[in-house]
Amino acid sequence: MTARNDAQAPDAADTPETGEGAVPETMDGLGDGFVEEATGEHLPADDEKGPLRRCIVSHAVQPKDGMIRFVIAPDGEVVPDLEESLPGRGLWVTADRAVLAKAMGKSVFAKAARRAVKVPPDLAERLERLLERRCLNGLGLARRAGHVLAGYEKVREALKVNQVGRAGPPPALLVEAADGSLDQRGKVTALAPSLPVIDLFASADLAAALGRDHAVHAVVARGRLAKGLARDAARLRGLKGPCEHREQGMSDKGLGVGDGAGRPAM
Repeated sequence: MTARNDAQAPDAADTPETGEGAVPETMDGLGDGFVEEATGEHLPADDEKGPLRRCIVSHAVQPKDGMIRFVIAPDGEVVPDLEESLPGRGLWVTADRAVLAKAMGKSVFAKAARRAVKVPPDLAERLERLLERRCLNGLGLARRAGHVLAGYEKVREALKVNQVGRAGPPPALLVEAADGSLDQRGKVTALAPSLPVIDLFASADLAAALGRDHAVHAVVARGRLAKGLARDAARLRGLKGPCEHREQGMSDKGLGVGDGAGRPAM
């Protein structure tokens, strides 16, 4: 079966009705319930269901975990929807600094929404702040749920015994302060070389999130909270870009979230 280039992915932005890239009338209803992408994968046509979305910039179909959903507010402003719960048709963009810049620099949002829109000039900065707050709030929530241990010795012990707390679940994520000692960080990560590392925040930010005077090392137990934190940190990492990551003195292993082999957190 030959793949169609004009197929619509779940919750993907429609192409313009007229001109180059117009959507044929026969595709409007997607009556067969499935479309086939160039990858050969069959994707359900339900707008807000399924794990895949199409980026309105690259048009690549990919897991939504690595993407940001936007909606158009009643006044026409482009608004990030990190909870993915706001009403309206979702416009999905890959969580990547360069991709978002392309979406903001051209009429990508307007074409995808098929209407005039207002793109705030500081949209990227707003989104980054929202994700930072979301990550730190998630870390604090995991702490209050008893899913986080902090402190050099406690984290090392948790990694050695492969559990967080007494009879707790195994570790899922390491959190290391970006401005922490590289020597101490190395000694911690060496105990679990395949464990994903989040190193996007300064020690003062981690301390505030964890309710401590000082925090450089933390470990998060496996579970739903760790999974959400891993996703948000990965998206934040993509928006920060590799240059900023290096400027902050982060280690090669700490890629916002993930390890050198690209293994997922869960």
